[in-house]
Amino acid sequence: MKPTARFLMSDPAHFVALGFGSGLCPKGPGTAGTLAGWLLYPFVSAALSDGLFGGLLLASFLFGILACERTGRALGVADHGSIVWDEIVAIWLVLWLTPDSLAWQATAFVIFRFFDIVKPQPIRWVDERTRGGFGVMLDDLLAAGYTLLVLALLVRIFD
Repeated sequence: MKPTARFLMSDPAHFVALGFGSGLCPKGPGTAGTLAGWLLYPFVSAALSDGLFGGLLLASFLFGILACERTGRALGVADHGSIVWDEIVAIWLVLWLTPDSLAWQATAFVIFRFFDIVKPQPIRWVDERTRGGFGVMLDDLLAAGYTLLVLALLVRIFD
């Protein structure tokens, strides 16, 4: 099933899981979702302390498990390409811990997309064996972890 704007608006879980519509992008919905997360990040994080933002990330991850599970079931594919909430939450985590400059954020975006697409081990293993909404969310969390490791090395070398 290919989700439509009607499907997006039919359930709040679908609206969230499809990244507020960014997952409907016909080409590269995961990249579109990650870009949406990057664009939303300053608005979501600006007024929050680190503790509150960390709580928001945790709540977004937990809600994402439910929303992605429900949407995947409705679409007939657990990790349908249009489900991009996992990319949004993961890029928020990455950007939260990335130096506050456009160059570092762009670098983080590219590195995250690389790990999310290529899925090196153990991300691939988790992606293949972990089912439902938790699996959808977890593999992107691992891609965010790899991204943060590479970023930490790059910051140490170039900053």
